[in-house]
Amino acid sequence: MEKSALVYIVLSLVTVLLGLFVDNREYVPAYIRGGRKYGEPAGLNRQQARNRVAGIAIYCLLAGVSACRIAVGNDYWVYRDNFKLIAQNRHVASEIGFNLVVRWIQMLFGYDRYLPVFAFFSLVTVFFFVKALHDQGSCYAFSLYLLLTGGYYFNSLNSVRYYLVLAIALYSMKYVLRGEYGKFILWILAGALFHKSVLLVIPVYLTARYLAARRLKRWHYAAGGILLASLLFCQDIYRDIIFRFYPYYRDSVFDNGRLSYANILKCVCVLILGICFCRKSLKEDMTERFYFFLNLFGLAAYCCGSFVPEISRVGYYMIISQVFLLPRLLARMENKTLRRLGYAGVIGAFGVYFVLLLRGMYAVDVRLLPYLNWIFN
Repeated sequence: MEKSALVYIVLSLVTVLLGLFVDNREYVPAYIRGGRKYGEPAGLNRQQARNRVAGIAIYCLLAGVSACRIAVGNDYWVYRDNFKLIAQNRHVASEIGFNLVVRWIQMLFGYDRYLPVFAFFSLVTVFFFVKALHDQGSCYAFSLYLLLTGGYYFNSLNSVRYYLVLAIALYSMKYVLRGEYGKFILWILAGALFHKSVLLVIPVYLTARYLAARRLKRWHYAAGGILLASLLFCQDIYRDIIFRFYPYYRDSVFDNGRLSYANILKCVCVLILGICFCRKSLKEDMTERFYFFLNLFGLAAYCCGSFVPEISRVGYYMIISQVFLLPRLLARMENKTLRRLGYAGVIGAFGVYFVLLLRGMYAVDVRLLPYLNWIFN
């Protein structure tokens, strides 16, 4: 790796260290239930003030690295060309919300001023990531570590529209947990103006919430079995539906039928951890069960949905919940030795994944490294 990879490594270390100053375990249950209405203390105490200062510093660092990039990502210049087409009122494949925002920013800054466009989407995407961690991450530093080493933040330097709506989906999970389904649907509909694939999370998240709030019966298992069977034996039907929305994906480089073995392994390990070591915790906590079902849905998608173009991105809508689930499961393991081993195993596994991710960032179809920015380059 060359020197610019140190930007990502140092950024991860510094932000996670800052995250250690955030202790919001007492406040997350209230944030998830609905804030002050459900007992969150009025005003700011010392810990809350410390949380906000550290959270703002983390946001500034993550947003700064993202917003200041130039020529980073394999689709960076493709987006730049699309920005020009949008300004010329010519047809592009992106959604109306994205086109309107791009046109508005170019009206403010001038034609082909692409840096402010990238900066705007960076600021908004990182905001939703950090806000989601603040509201739902009972172990903030650990959740931030998983978000960074899992590649979600760094991949947001590429595929601008998709990672914006992924961050919105992560943020909107709290509304599903609260039972505020109207707010949840409105946020997802707003996200769909930028990438319509996010509409998938409406049935998926609502189903996970439904199952998490109930004791499973035989017909639930039967329905799940039928769904899995349909993924195996009705693939042509599903593909026809998908290509009605995304016709340009048919027979493209994304329509390759590959299995994402790394994501399958992550889902399986989380499944084993929950069933074998944290069963009591899952029974007692509906929030954990919600995240656990999303992980299970992600596993099903990766194992049975390889016929779906860009299945990794589809699965990310579900398995990104691991950034909240893993810290909660590990923190509630009763056996101290197993808990320490669990922490060491998860931190080590995601650390290795991050190293492999960095090595893969030089690939032609990724190009997240070398990192360049308009300040020094």
